[in-house]
Amino acid sequence: MFCKFRLLTLLCWALYAAVILGMAGACSPQHYKAEADEEVYKIIDSKWEDNFGQKVNYTIGDVEPSPNDVQVEKAVPPSGVISLAQAVGVATAHNRDYQRQKEQLYLKALDLTLARHQFARQWFGTIDADYVKDGVDEKVSSDAELGFSQLLADGARISTSIAIDWARFLTGDPRTSLGSVLSASIRQPLLRGAGRKIAQENLTQAERNALYQIRSFNRYRKTFVVSIVNDYYRVLQLRDAVTNATSNYETMLEVKKRSEMAAEAGVIPPFEVDQAEQSELRARDSYVRAKQSYEQALDEFKITLSLPTDANVVMDQNELKALEEIGISELDYAPEAAIETALVRRLDLANSGDSVDDAERKVVVAADDLGAELDLIGSASVSSAGRTDYSNLQFHRGTYGVGLEADLPLDRKAERNAYREALITLEQREREYENGVDQVKLAVRRAYRKLEEEAESYRTQQKSLGLAEKRVESTLLFWELGRARMRDLLESQDDLLQARNSLTAALVAHTVAKLNFFRDVGILEVRPDGMWEQEI
Repeated sequence: MFCKFRLLTLLCWALYAAVILGMAGACSPQHYKAEADEEVYKIIDSKWEDNFGQKVNYTIGDVEPSPNDVQVEKAVPPSGVISLAQAVGVATAHNRDYQRQKEQLYLKALDLTLARHQFARQWFGTIDADYVKDGVDEKVSSDAELGFSQLLADGARISTSIAIDWARFLTGDPRTSLGSVLSASIRQPLLRGAGRKIAQENLTQAERNALYQIRSFNRYRKTFVVSIVNDYYRVLQLRDAVTNATSNYETMLEVKKRSEMAAEAGVIPPFEVDQAEQSELRARDSYVRAKQSYEQALDEFKITLSLPTDANVVMDQNELKALEEIGISELDYAPEAAIETALVRRLDLANSGDSVDDAERKVVVAADDLGAELDLIGSASVSSAGRTDYSNLQFHRGTYGVGLEADLPLDRKAERNAYREALITLEQREREYENGVDQVKLAVRRAYRKLEEEAESYRTQQKSLGLAEKRVESTLLFWELGRARMRDLLESQDDLLQARNSLTAALVAHTVAKLNFFRDVGILEVRPDGMWEQEI
């Protein structure tokens, strides 16, 4: 009998363990990840409004991208030349900070899933099992409990569970019975913590935080594209400076040779040869410095694209030529119209305005915490009929209760301080929003003035380059005729180099200033390929 009982015990425990392990392993980590991803992106998709921008390039790296997302390999193109569109695409797909921004968006939506779960039905199940051997006596006991709890929208919380003692029944021990107990309880706030607005404040804030993060992400995308375009053209500008420095150095070498020939012929004094040689040395030094600056900027931009610094790539010089062909264009926006548009379109300003509403709600919640707490409590507990009739619950013999639980507001120092802080926070948020409005107006005005300044600078540099080229030609002619000094020729050549560099810098500055203006007004839209367009 002992052996039989022991064998049955071991078999039941083995079956029991198999059931528990099977339940525990029913959902793999991959399943939970896929479930989280699906819930998170349903939230993001539902909160993404049309005026935020196109719904692309917002999924994190280990989630299947949408068909419209930029899908560019992080590799050097065969030609080694990266166009502007390719640079923006690679940066959008692989830039490390851009990836972090997408992860921040994901995490904020993930926080919302938990806040929503607080109001969902939450199931729980526990099993306690013991095996004790005392000499020849063996004892097996086990209790199981299954139930759920749920927080309702108005702050009430209900819970119910059923507990079963079943291990001895499974072992076939006729001396014991399989009993069960059904219990339930409810707690309904009547004063403090009562009402939908108070009970759902954390959920409301989590919902709004997810929306704010979507806005912030889309604002970041616009700023990100402008920064990539700026860095790309700055690299081209520095490369153009190397080209100009090379040309200038070659010219200075030629001037030095001609000066030596002229000195040998007795046309010019020897000291002018020394001046030419000094200018040649300065030109070489300028070339070396320009080359170093360009290579440093190129390496830094490679990191921005998440490419290795030893990658053999260059930016496409045709992009700079295309800018030269386009030149500058006048804006259709007047400053007043641009400001009105920015106050409506700027997503960061919308977040600042909504934060005032958040602060107002926090004041209401803090004021509610100052009051007395009074909860209505109800409970019920019903047992089975006994023996092995675990399914026959005796409701007529159950234990039922109802009562009130109060917490008088005798000590509310912490709540008082929280209420005062909430009032101050509200004042701060209102000032921050007012300052945000002023800052947006200032940014638009500054961007507008900067754009006008760069346009005028470009026109000025164009004229300056034309004059510098004519001056070099005329000075060289006069020098050959003996009517100009070597210093005049060298200075004209230096001015030509500076005029060429200044014209390229003005062209790039004007292009970036225009993008900055569109961004600050809020009309710069990011396309699926990572490039931009402006809504007029």
